[in-house]
Amino acid sequence: GNFSFKNIPAGSYLIGVSHIGFASIAKEIDVDKETFLEFELEESRTELNEVIVTGFASATEKQNTPIPVSVVREKDFMQNSATNIIDALSNSPGVSQITNGPSISKPVIRGLGYNRVVVVNDGIRQEGQQWGDEFGIEVDEYSINRIEVYKGPASLRYGSDAMAGVINMLAAPTAPEGTIKGNVLMNYQTNNGLMGTSLNIGGNNKGFFWDVRYSHKQAHAYQNKYDGYVWNSGYAENNWKATIGFNRRWGYSHLTASSFDQQLGIIEGARDSATGKFITDIILPSGPEEIIAPDNQYKSYNFFPIIHQRVVHHKLVWDNNVSLGKGLLGVRLGYQENFRREANDPGVGDLYNNYFFLRTGNYDVRYVFAEKNRFELSVGANGMAQASEDRGTVFLVPEYNLFDLGLYTIAKKSFEKFSLSGGLRFDSRLLHGKDLYTDSSNVRISGPTAKSIHRFVGYNSDFSGISASVGATYDFTSNWYGKINIARGYRAPNIAESGSNGVHDGTPFYEIGDSKLKAESSLQMDGTVGYSNADVSFEVNAFVNNINNYIFPMKLIGKNGKDSLRYDPTISFIDPAPTFKFVQGDAVLTGGEAILNIHPRSVNWFSWLNSFAMVNAIQKNQSDSSKYLPYTPPYKFRTELKLGLPKEGDTFKNAYFKIGIDHFFEQNKVFHKFGNETVTPGYTLVNLGIGTDICSAQKTFCSFYIYASNIFDVAYQSNMSRLKYTDTNNVTGRVGVFNMGRNISFKVVIPINFKR
Repeated sequence: GNFSFKNIPAGSYLIGVSHIGFASIAKEIDVDKETFLEFELEESRTELNEVIVTGFASATEKQNTPIPVSVVREKDFMQNSATNIIDALSNSPGVSQITNGPSISKPVIRGLGYNRVVVVNDGIRQEGQQWGDEFGIEVDEYSINRIEVYKGPASLRYGSDAMAGVINMLAAPTAPEGTIKGNVLMNYQTNNGLMGTSLNIGGNNKGFFWDVRYSHKQAHAYQNKYDGYVWNSGYAENNWKATIGFNRRWGYSHLTASSFDQQLGIIEGARDSATGKFITDIILPSGPEEIIAPDNQYKSYNFFPIIHQRVVHHKLVWDNNVSLGKGLLGVRLGYQENFRREANDPGVGDLYNNYFFLRTGNYDVRYVFAEKNRFELSVGANGMAQASEDRGTVFLVPEYNLFDLGLYTIAKKSFEKFSLSGGLRFDSRLLHGKDLYTDSSNVRISGPTAKSIHRFVGYNSDFSGISASVGATYDFTSNWYGKINIARGYRAPNIAESGSNGVHDGTPFYEIGDSKLKAESSLQMDGTVGYSNADVSFEVNAFVNNINNYIFPMKLIGKNGKDSLRYDPTISFIDPAPTFKFVQGDAVLTGGEAILNIHPRSVNWFSWLNSFAMVNAIQKNQSDSSKYLPYTPPYKFRTELKLGLPKEGDTFKNAYFKIGIDHFFEQNKVFHKFGNETVTPGYTLVNLGIGTDICSAQKTFCSFYIYASNIFDVAYQSNMSRLKYTDTNNVTGRVGVFNMGRNISFKVVIPINFKR
């Protein structure tokens, strides 16, 4: 095909060329006048080298990044099934998820999650309630075209919380000049009846472009072999996104607005002691009463009982990039509103007990100097301001104001076979936790009185830290390469760690924060050896991550030697709970990933991808029962054999069949103390997939994908699932709720293409 790019400022660029069924090409080019280039792609079902935009001075070839970066492409989303955007990442080596049912997933990179992973969407860090166990990522999975996972401390570019790494979610490129493009996506999944639809359309006329998307998703309760249908596990989403902007030779300006609206049940796993069936609450004239969950409601799409959540996230991003001098100046501003409401008390009917409202303003200013003698340099400042309100009747964390400022510089020098990169950053965070007074009925009041309760004592915390990184890549031969990187990360305590005082919803724990906590700091070393040619590629990554002042909750013991119990007066339906206080220590994490991809050039319809990931996470100076960090992913081996099917005339193209096996090893390195975690047996899941493009008149009419996960309907519990520790089924003796059973996903994508 023939392609043109207009209105590009003069400078050096890394251009990437890709097409389904062919190996991508990345090439550095200089643009100062009209330039013509020819690229010839070789047939391949494997991406050998890609362009990475996450965490560096400028776009970089994947092989020239000193830190391991995984890429999940659009075709990976299409050819697999997922229940949310983080679930779609879980096949990437070194990436896992803490789950609370199919709708709530929190990303974990190399054993670290929550506020130690930064999620970037639309160019700014996604800010919701990352500290909570029952909060997922507020991103429409259908709106994402590509994800880059930076596995290692990325505080240098993204500031506090990027200690484990960054997940950068990228939308599809704008429509080509003079075209209107889009697609209609439809998805149905058999296990929980998930029905998803997404409509996208956008256009580009003389550099002015627009793009809009609307997505809807709904699902009833999911099922597995042991539990049957799981009560209150359904959910629904309504999301939209719109972008307008223009591209000129001096630069570009883009404005994006989006909204994520999700309603979901909260899985408690409470059971009837006699039958083992799930129970729920109903409201009678005499008050709330527990009953066995009615069978006719498990498969309802519109039924949400008393205990449920409503999560709404609005976002506005203004992204600008202009040619200034011989370099490029980027200015990106964002505003986010996060509403998180939870009804969990049958005694108050439809009122929301928890109602968090968070406003975030993001700013990011960066100047990229013109490349000279293969030396790249960028400097910048970024951060955010936050204001949190608690509009509920249950109080866990104080209202707060926060301000972040970070100043950084990142550089890279390239030679013929060798590249050296690194940078330095200074961060400062101001956190103000506000006072809260309640009356004798635990109702918020404006100030102290003779009988008031001082629920939260106001405090001011000031954190600062230095982040730094230095890394190198070296091409030993045209096929062999090596990488090494040393990075220092930084993370300030979150609001729960510094200010909580109450029962953490969704858990049976009373949590107490400490405003005197220090910022965490880490020192991580990464090493990589790899080999790549047209027939085979493999890579081995290893890391050691030492964390000082690691923050974790420690159980308190009373004078009688038993659990210290506390009663939260704002939650009438919960008994006194074991008390945990956030403290600090030191931790060390070690592990890595190995990837082997066999893709013979002479048999370009065949590829065999294998990966192994492991992480060991230990708290230093702890007893055997408490030395392992909780929610550490088990070792995982994954293999997938993919066959390209022969073309059938001009109708079926890019057809494939694949079979994959995921084996999760037993996780016996657990936090035994206080009964927090138990050993999780290993398990193996087998998956199948098939798909094709259906063409007419040399154009793709639609693409069709079928993916069957867990085809043998294995009943299993992931040690990363919080549902593993819910009630015991007295009939079977099994503890907790099991993960999703067999699920078959049907997906159809119909492209929309018009030319002016």
